[in-house]
Amino acid sequence: MKTFANRTDEELALLYAAGDNKAFDELLARNQQKVFDYIQFVVHDYDLSNDIFQDTFIKAIIYLQDGKYTDTGKFYFWLTRIAHNAIIDKFRRIKSAHIVEPNDDNDLSNLTSDELKEGNREMEFVNNQIRADVRHMISMLPANQREVVYMRYYLDLSFKEIAEITGVSINTSLGRMRYAILNMRRMAKKNHMQLDMEF
Repeated sequence: MKTFANRTDEELALLYAAGDNKAFDELLARNQQKVFDYIQFVVHDYDLSNDIFQDTFIKAIIYLQDGKYTDTGKFYFWLTRIAHNAIIDKFRRIKSAHIVEPNDDNDLSNLTSDELKEGNREMEFVNNQIRADVRHMISMLPANQREVVYMRYYLDLSFKEIAEITGVSINTSLGRMRYAILNMRRMAKKNHMQLDMEF
């Protein structure tokens, strides 16, 4: 795999499409955690996330082998789009109107690796509580709002990129974010939550 270290994902995808199976092993190693985290964030069900993750990479393999990938410099976005469609397909098949309703088992703590802010123990406690409150509020949002929040703040995608991946207009993406923020503010107000970080 060392021979692939300096290759971009796009180059690896084209190498795999040309018949180099080890190139796909490297692609999988680079992208599997990010793709799984995205699916898990939207779905909130570990076993179902694994199924959708497998579907995503099977579809990616088929598309690559069929020559349906062109190098646009955005392999991860292409892969995320496949994952997004796989989520929709899965839930159409099980005839569910919602991605997954939030429950007590939702835990988004594995999605962030931010270091604790410098400061005294009290500030650390306050900041940790705020982060937990925000993650909890995000988990309570409708799936399409939760997805756009994840893409914007965890993946740092632009609204144009979010629109491309989810197959909606930029205005729809912006609208979903607006409603997500309004819903989170309403939840914070209702529960008397402080959302200002202490430094």
